[in-house]
Amino acid sequence: MTSFQPGRAGTRTISVAAPPERVVEYLSDARHIPEWAPGFATAVAHEHDDVWRVETGAGPQRVVVRTAPEHGVVDVVSADAPHLGLFTRVVPNLTGAEVVFSLFFPQDTDPATVDAQLTVLDEELRTVREHVER
Repeated sequence: MTSFQPGRAGTRTISVAAPPERVVEYLSDARHIPEWAPGFATAVAHEHDDVWRVETGAGPQRVVVRTAPEHGVVDVVSADAPHLGLFTRVVPNLTGAEVVFSLFFPQDTDPATVDAQLTVLDEELRTVREHVER
């Protein structure tokens, strides 16, 4: 019997002075990924349905942008491994929206790598806020 080895989750959140619908609309448009995640994507091109080709520093990747706007869900996940990627929730707060980004790391991921990626998530959230509060 194989034992279950949980990974590590990393979650960051930011308050945004914009309606949740505006945030979801912005994040749902994959063409915006290079704006708010420039360390990940330098360009995107639509393939079909909800599948996009993303040009990254490590070469092209195919991602799926899964959305459920009525629930504030926008997930940008690997087309080949849909359990890997960025899982986003946008919920109303008292004056606008709370944006939550979550990533999952394999158990053996170096803690310094996790910390560096979480710092990037903080930067990406600030960029999303700048774009949707305009």
